[in-house]
Amino acid sequence: WQAVGRDNLMIKVPATKPGLPAIQQLIGEGINVNITLLFSQKVYEQVAEAYLAGLEHLVARGGDPAKVASVASFFVSRIDVMVDKMIDERLPNANVNAREMLAPLRGKVAIANAKLAYQIYKRLFSGPRWEKLEAKGARVQRLLWASTGTKNPEYSDVLYVDELIAPDTVNTLPPATMDAFRDHGKIRKSLEEKLDEARQVMASLERSGISIDAVTDKLVDDGVQLFADAFDKLLGAVAHKRTALLGGKLNSQTATLPSGLEKLVADSLESWRHDGNVRRLWAGDAALWTRQDEAKWLGWLPIVEQQRKRVGDFASLADDVRREGFTHVLLLGMGGSSLGPEVFAETFGRQNGSPELLVLDSTDPAQIRTFESRIDPAKTLFIVSSKSGSTLEPNILKQYFFECAKRAVGADKAGSRFLAVTDPGSSLQKTAEQDSFRHIAYGVPSIGGRYSVLSDFGLVPAAAMGLDIGRLLDATQTMVRSCAANVPPSDNPGVMLGTILAAAGQSGRDKVTIVASPGIADFGAWLEQLLAESTGKHGKGLIPIDAEPLGAPEAYSQDRLFVHVRLASEAEAARAGTITALERAGHPVVRIVVTDRYHLGQEFFRWEIATAVAGSLLGINPFDQPDVEASKVKTRELTAAYERTGKLPEETALLEDAGLTLYADAENGKALSSARTLVDALKEHFKRIDPGDYCALLAYVERNKQHGDTLQEIRALVRDRKRVATCLGFGPRFLHSTGQAYKGGPNTGVFLQITCDDPPDVDVPGQKYTFGIVEAAQARGDFQVLAERGRRALRIHLGSHVAAGLTTLKNAVRDALA
Repeated sequence: WQAVGRDNLMIKVPATKPGLPAIQQLIGEGINVNITLLFSQKVYEQVAEAYLAGLEHLVARGGDPAKVASVASFFVSRIDVMVDKMIDERLPNANVNAREMLAPLRGKVAIANAKLAYQIYKRLFSGPRWEKLEAKGARVQRLLWASTGTKNPEYSDVLYVDELIAPDTVNTLPPATMDAFRDHGKIRKSLEEKLDEARQVMASLERSGISIDAVTDKLVDDGVQLFADAFDKLLGAVAHKRTALLGGKLNSQTATLPSGLEKLVADSLESWRHDGNVRRLWAGDAALWTRQDEAKWLGWLPIVEQQRKRVGDFASLADDVRREGFTHVLLLGMGGSSLGPEVFAETFGRQNGSPELLVLDSTDPAQIRTFESRIDPAKTLFIVSSKSGSTLEPNILKQYFFECAKRAVGADKAGSRFLAVTDPGSSLQKTAEQDSFRHIAYGVPSIGGRYSVLSDFGLVPAAAMGLDIGRLLDATQTMVRSCAANVPPSDNPGVMLGTILAAAGQSGRDKVTIVASPGIADFGAWLEQLLAESTGKHGKGLIPIDAEPLGAPEAYSQDRLFVHVRLASEAEAARAGTITALERAGHPVVRIVVTDRYHLGQEFFRWEIATAVAGSLLGINPFDQPDVEASKVKTRELTAAYERTGKLPEETALLEDAGLTLYADAENGKALSSARTLVDALKEHFKRIDPGDYCALLAYVERNKQHGDTLQEIRALVRDRKRVATCLGFGPRFLHSTGQAYKGGPNTGVFLQITCDDPPDVDVPGQKYTFGIVEAAQARGDFQVLAERGRRALRIHLGSHVAAGLTTLKNAVRDALA
């Protein structure tokens, strides 16, 4: 109304239950309304009452009712079409009396219904209430007859014109009906004729067992759906045109699916369109998921637009970091607080004139020493990132590096080397204020950690390392709009992807294998957390497979969905050829091309939408993580025991061989009890892998290239010999990521936990326990929870020579699988 700015514009509102208060409010604001999809006398009376109440409100607030016009569009011929069909279905089996009652009603109900509606009009628009409004200049709400073309050739072609003539009415005629009426129509006040006969028709219909209310309710539902279908078709056309015009500004997405899966996806997309589920998602309708607290966790939907208004704040932060001369930014965080920033750090690298961003998300002493050796604490900005402020790892890492900063610049200046990113009111905020941190940035409480990359948890580190936040957000907004509430599911890239994920998972292809090109390879680690922590619960879920060496089609079973995320500038001919071979072998493949590195924000948002959609289709809450806390509880119990006694509880080894020590809980120990060597134990353990399972290596060792390469060789051996998906997680990092799916998802995982000794260890300031003790407690706690959940798990302790121990393990795995 405001955009068009024309006094004669009418806003069309359906005569539905939610439409009625809208009609009253709009009239009360002086806006013309065309009420549509009216079939029922009862509803018409409610519509007229809404119009009168709206006018009264308008007059009460000083408005001019003379400027307001309204029509009530009453649909006619569709009633006869439906009632005649019901009569025709009943007549063959009806007795004589019933036939005599039913047959004369054919072609009569719609006119009778309209005539009685006009009598309601005459009653409501007369008398003291109406006269008071009329004196102020109010105009009657005219009845408008819609659907007046004759559908049944047995009836007069002007039936719904000849019989619907009276003052203050409008008839909307199809051209053919208009021509017919010009030729042989009869003008008279027909709506006032044969009213008793009209009442008798409606009474006979009710006695026959056909409910006019049921008929009109069905017609309204069908009419609303027809309007929605037409509007979705229009929006789809706009979306197609928009995508074509955007060209390279929007990352592309295509999919090659087997026919059965393609049909499941198409059916699901149509169901989502029919039910208006994209609009429901953006409206925060928790019924789309499990009717729990989902609505309170949707702050990530509008975050991009909100952050675009704060681009100046991020630029000021970047200027401050450059002026101070920091050479490094070291982020201390876990899970959602670290994985997004790590993508920025690994994807963009060091920016000219800005510090290098490093991300530390481990309690491994060797890892901590490695990071410490790379920085000068006097020239490093430490970002402590924790949504709740109570997460163990960033808190003890803060304690350690705060002491480093004190030694480097003095206690009075140490706080100036620290920045906090946390939710308002958290314990970290209080610590930052007490220690005079350089800056405190705030997250949005309605955004969970794994959805937080486009909030300050991701953008503050990105700004500190010198990225152009405005450019990143502008590119991301293109995807936000492409996934918006007004884009139909089949044209909505996020909804389309989420539907494919869910349909694949429900078809047994629940191993989402992420193949990312080298320039954006770290994106897979962020995506692992999003998928695993969001969907892996209540025995359901998608298992993300990141960075698994790509094999030939024969290396894979029928439980895979492949997603190839490629940076446009990286041709990757060999890998692209393998992906094509996988498609030809019948595996489903989704291809996404990222235009440039600054378009990664589009992928963050696309996958967040996709994960929310997949959660809905899988019937789970994609915003909670019910099993993550279990490992934390065990860790706290073990570290508390160490604080009391100075040692962790004793453990009993399953066996020792080749310099390695094996541990298992009672149940897993029974399955491996006959083993006498490392190879025997591994052989028995791998025998427990069934088709459709996956094997996860959970390595509590330093995450470096040497260790990573050896572990990748091990997972390739398992994948090729057992033809199962393989995962690799470094602890404790994966506890805040894939750990949720390992414990709460489907019981299809076979786990090999790998631990080591940590000489020299690293002290945690103010605590008896060390970082090595914390890591050991985390590993033990993780293993205990896996065992409690009935998971098939074996722990192998390497001792203090990690690289050599991993090589020994690799050789033993090869022999066990031979």
